[in-house]
Amino acid sequence: MEEPYVYKIFSNERKEKRKRFRLLETGFSKNKIKDEAIFAYPIKYYSELDEEERSDSIGSMDENFAVLEMDEFTVSIGDTYRMDEAVIQVSKPGKIRKTEQKENFQTGWYFRVLEEGKIKSRTDLELLDRPYPEWTIAACNEIMFVNKHDLRMADELCDCELLSEQWRRILRKRVRGF
Repeated sequence: MEEPYVYKIFSNERKEKRKRFRLLETGFSKNKIKDEAIFAYPIKYYSELDEEERSDSIGSMDENFAVLEMDEFTVSIGDTYRMDEAVIQVSKPGKIRKTEQKENFQTGWYFRVLEEGKIKSRTDLELLDRPYPEWTIAACNEIMFVNKHDLRMADELCDCELLSEQWRRILRKRVRGF
């Protein structure tokens, strides 16, 4: 497999000509939730859209990172990467925004920022740690949206300490019958 790669960066400022960005603990915004600091979405899904939606350009899913060589089956909760000066960690699956995403679980995922620093587009991500290889983004989506009645799996996923608190709270309620 090729190295994970950030092809393009979208900040809230949309200054596409910038070569380097300052990645903060809250991503590119000072008022974001830390577990949702950066949203990543695979570029390959843009080519899979039907002809009507093909006019969507990279970045139309509101992602901060358009990524190559990564998807929901290869990325796991807690995966920790170095990107230039920054260190980022996968915290949870992305939100389902379109029907096609729900059917295919093409949700993307969120990173939290562990170490702030300067970053740039067209950069390899160096995998530093993979503490929960069993909890891929696809597996998390399956537990949350398909196998809703599998309380044992929901309980096991809830024990994943690096999963965002928001997801853990939802799973705890499900396991407790609320």
